[in-house]
Amino acid sequence: MHEATKSEVTKRLRRIEGQVGGLLRMVEYDRYCVDVLTQINAVRAALHKVEERILHDHVSHCVADAFASGDATDQRHKVEELITTIGKMTR
Repeated sequence: MHEATKSEVTKRLRRIEGQVGGLLRMVEYDRYCVDVLTQINAVRAALHKVEERILHDHVSHCVADAFASGDATDQRHKVEELITTIGKMTR
């Protein structure tokens, strides 16, 4: 992962960590269920953005590098890995 992506993702994950802590407090203090569900959705959306950013970095660099190398075996491996990963992400 490139440094700029790593920095961005780290900041986002720290923010998400705070959101999850807030969720825990909401549950502990018996906050209204709909409010808790709304915050869960916000965390899910934030995680999705992190997932997209990491996937973008991977395709832009790791997969692109494999294709630039001209190594057919590495190219096939990266494509299969990408298909498997996206399949897991969409479950």
